[in-house]
Order: sequence, then structure tokens, then C-alpha cells
Amino acid sequence: MLIDESTLNKGQLRKLNALRKSVGEILGEQTFSKWLKKQSTASSVAKHDIVADKILEAVSSLAKDKSIKLGNKGYFVRRAKGVGAKGFIVGKIV
Repeated sequence: MLIDESTLNKGQLRKLNALRKSVGEILGEQTFSKWLKKQSTASSVAKHDIVADKILEAVSSLAKDKSIKLGNKGYFVRRAKGVGAKGFIVGKIV
């Protein structure tokens, strides 16, 4: 079985070479072709981000408030780290 390696991306080439080394040339290529067929038929489903929805829900009440300006680059929100740190850290992206 001949596989056109020029059409494969970097990750697929790595997988093909790893299969060839582990189980041999012929069996590796057969396994890779079966895996590649399964990957092409699988549909990529966009995952729903629950945390982003909660942040949107918390900030949505401020949508019509003209005194809040987020700027061009916006702000970041992250959890506080360190000894005794609690809550969140909010800062402007510069």
C-alpha cells in the first residue's frame, strides 16, 4: 500500500513513522490508512465553553452602560495565585 506523504501534515507524518517503526512497514501503513479514513469521516464538533457563558452572563448587565469602556485590546481575567491569594485578578492588556 502506497501512501502519498506529500499530502500529510506534520502530525500525520509522525504517526505514520511511529507506526512503521513499532509494527513494521506493511502493517504500519495498513493501520495508518485505516486510522486516516476514520479521521476524515469524523466530524469536528465545536465544544461549548461553559466558563465563557458564565462570564458573559455576569457581564451582560453592563452591556448598555456607557461609562464602561473596554478599549481596543480589552482586559484579562485570571484566578489569583500564591499564598493567601483569593479571588480574581483583572488587568488591562497593553
